[in-house]
Amino acid sequence: MIPGQFDYVRPAGLNDALRILAERVGEAKVLSGGYSLLPLLKLRLAQPGLLVDIRDIDGLDGIVETDDALVIGGRATHRRILEDSRIQARYPLLSDAAAGIGDPQVRNWGTIGGSCAHADPSADWPAVLLATRASVVLQSSAGQRTVAAADFFIDTFQTAIEPTELLTEIRIPRWAAGSGGAYAKLERRAGDFSTVGCAVMVWIGPDGRIGDAGIGLTAVAETPFASAGAKAALIGAAPNEATYRAAGGAAAADSRPVKDAHGPADYKRAMVDEMTVRALRSAVQRALAQR
Repeated sequence: MIPGQFDYVRPAGLNDALRILAERVGEAKVLSGGYSLLPLLKLRLAQPGLLVDIRDIDGLDGIVETDDALVIGGRATHRRILEDSRIQARYPLLSDAAAGIGDPQVRNWGTIGGSCAHADPSADWPAVLLATRASVVLQSSAGQRTVAAADFFIDTFQTAIEPTELLTEIRIPRWAAGSGGAYAKLERRAGDFSTVGCAVMVWIGPDGRIGDAGIGLTAVAETPFASAGAKAALIGAAPNEATYRAAGGAAAADSRPVKDAHGPADYKRAMVDEMTVRALRSAVQRALAQR
């Protein structure tokens, strides 16, 4: 199909973009990489009066590591995240996720901020943010606010972003030494949206047991979510196969999949169990290597 008519602007700076969003509140839609929004426009599932292209705004695509967090600009592409040496060395969970997103063209243009703002219930980045307890920075003309990932993803294609706000940063806290993460994804073809996706972060304490954990799941509910049951099964337990299986079963019990073209609900629930176990094996191995 052909998109409906809309106005188009390409502001040169952040302040200009925020001013436009405030002036055209309710009409404007932000365009970043475009790989989430453009299909909706073509199908007329989204019909904004104004498209605000933020590609020319400087300072929104950086990746900076501070004493407390890894800070990723909202316009950082999947490829940039995948190829960043600091992420490869210290945040391999992010490398796992970025490597499985789409094809090279999608990774070259698609952005982490666009993916999170779009909030597709099968997207990969939301699960990563939930597992790592990340936060999202939202900017408007009135100021800046920070929203925890757990409060950001509200429902299918619905987030905490207000119409006058722009997602400018994602902040992933630095976990203690002895931490590790991994992402395991089931897909029909390479680059597809997940049939099931599981992001895991674990911290192995001085006693050799799991002292902290985060489990983010995607594609098995109306929105990505953190599995409280899987976390409870991990905390205080020894990092072994029995623990992984207990956590996998708990994650499956927390999931709410529905039958669709990717398979029946029971199959997806079984795959939640399996992907959680696979991600945990890798995450624990990485955590032990960092102690």
